[in-house]
Amino acid sequence: MRKLTYAQLRNEYIDFFKNKGHIEIPNAPLVPEDDPSVLFVNAGMFPLVPFLKGEKHPLGNRLVNSQRCLRTGDIDEVGDEYHCTTFEMLGNWSLNDYFKKEAIEMTMEFFIDVLQMDINRIYVSVFKGEDNIPKDTTSIEIWKSVFSKYGIDASVGNNEKIQEFGKKNNWWGLTTGGPCGPDSEIFYDTGKQPCNNNCNVNCNCGKYIEIGNNVFMEYLFENGEYLPLGRHNVDFGGGLERVTMISQNVDSFYETDIYKPVLNKVKELSKIDNLHSQRIIADHIKAAVLVIMDGVLPSNNMQGYVLRRLIRRAMRHARIVGIENGFTSVIGDVCIDQFKQIYPQLDKQRNYILNELKKEEDRFNKTIDKGLKELDKYISHTNRISGKEIFTLYETYGLPKEVTEEILAEKNITVTNPESFEEAKRQHQEKSRSSSAGIFKGGLADTSEMSTKYHTATHLLLAALRKVLGDHVYQKGSNITSERLRLDFPNQENLTQEQLQKVEDLVNQAIKEKLPVTYEQLPKEEALKLVPFAAFKEKYGDTVKVYYIGDKKNPFSVEICNGPHVDNTSVLGTFKIIKQESVGNGVKRIKGVLN
Repeated sequence: MRKLTYAQLRNEYIDFFKNKGHIEIPNAPLVPEDDPSVLFVNAGMFPLVPFLKGEKHPLGNRLVNSQRCLRTGDIDEVGDEYHCTTFEMLGNWSLNDYFKKEAIEMTMEFFIDVLQMDINRIYVSVFKGEDNIPKDTTSIEIWKSVFSKYGIDASVGNNEKIQEFGKKNNWWGLTTGGPCGPDSEIFYDTGKQPCNNNCNVNCNCGKYIEIGNNVFMEYLFENGEYLPLGRHNVDFGGGLERVTMISQNVDSFYETDIYKPVLNKVKELSKIDNLHSQRIIADHIKAAVLVIMDGVLPSNNMQGYVLRRLIRRAMRHARIVGIENGFTSVIGDVCIDQFKQIYPQLDKQRNYILNELKKEEDRFNKTIDKGLKELDKYISHTNRISGKEIFTLYETYGLPKEVTEEILAEKNITVTNPESFEEAKRQHQEKSRSSSAGIFKGGLADTSEMSTKYHTATHLLLAALRKVLGDHVYQKGSNITSERLRLDFPNQENLTQEQLQKVEDLVNQAIKEKLPVTYEQLPKEEALKLVPFAAFKEKYGDTVKVYYIGDKKNPFSVEICNGPHVDNTSVLGTFKIIKQESVGNGVKRIKGVLN
């Protein structure tokens, strides 16, 4: 296989599909706009959701990009060779254009002909049929033909080139309904010995690693039935980190050209050699850098909570390897140097990002000190402590289990019922999963009636703020649920009560006037002349949607947007501001509700 750098491979992928008639779409921020269903963009398809549902994309029916993503669902796996928190997902899409044959053939042309990957190491999986949905025989025959092109007579079965699985492994769709269909996944044989005679591509032993998959959306799940969709979409997703690892013939993505300097810096700072912990530190600080770049700050809520957990988890592992305080900004600086070629905005925000890392590290060190004081309280009157109490110290104060155990050993204090630590941890995880089940899952955006209303109301709020405060106001971030809206914007001072009332009155007047909501598609340059205060300009394509609220010649609001909107402001009800707060660095936040 050709040896390519991370950036080279990324560029070759995009160029290959552009030569196949695909238009490149921008790399969207990690924090999704106007979609409360997920905290972070967790798949390359995420920005395409409305268009996979049937909306016409302004750039056409063939699209390609490499999208930064963040997943925490398998965070316990981070530290091995293949799992990471933030990653780039290579993606190409057909929106009711080509289908299975062209998708599979182009995928393999890129892997085998362009990258010169060893075809003998390639295995695939297909949907075997389930729940009255037939086997994907079409994909099987296409795969046989493709393998034959490269001189391989591919068979179907366990341990064979083509392997069949059910919906658990080879199906994409939501339980809530909508477009869905079988997928066909592509695996690379690492050369490791199989774990047993039944070892297959979905085995977790490490012999096979998934490098990409094509989802074929050809069904509509509705009222408990799978119906023909009436249109055919293709969504390909491939792991850039994993493909780069294969290209560079290394055992983990941490050893690739873009990640290795980060890991080396962690090792340089370490006093104890523990590769698992060192990998976690490198991964989590890199993830934190990208999350801060995209406008998130550490907090106890939503995206900020995830960011805080990543930084503090890195700090706990830093203690394990003997790294001293003040390391997060040092490693963060290396991360910025490595990834600024992919995200140029990193270099512009360098000081800001490093400062936020340092502040959170300082905060956590103070928290750990509190944990040590609490531990002293536990053991001051007794010579024993339970595993459950150790977990409480860990969860409440962030006091690492290993640190607690070291202190207890020095003081000859017995841990009673040590297994209760794991039981308490399990119960906490179950509770967390249950409480966040809806917010951490991926899939189609929330386009409920109330979320749509709140999205439109956010446009009105921003317009009203600009009328009251001035043209320096723009959207720095937003979060919309079916219960409220939240808008972040730059302003040095808190709004006075009089200003808040004026903003609220302007929004309600716009609602009372029953203003129409319309849009038009315009070239990006033309749109930015109409909306010079538009945020996130880097993610726009060559053609964008411009939404008007009110008369197009003299609108109350005009914004570049891709979200859902009502047709007329009359359906919004009454708007009320419920809270104003500062979120740091001259940024204010307003929360509002509709009644």
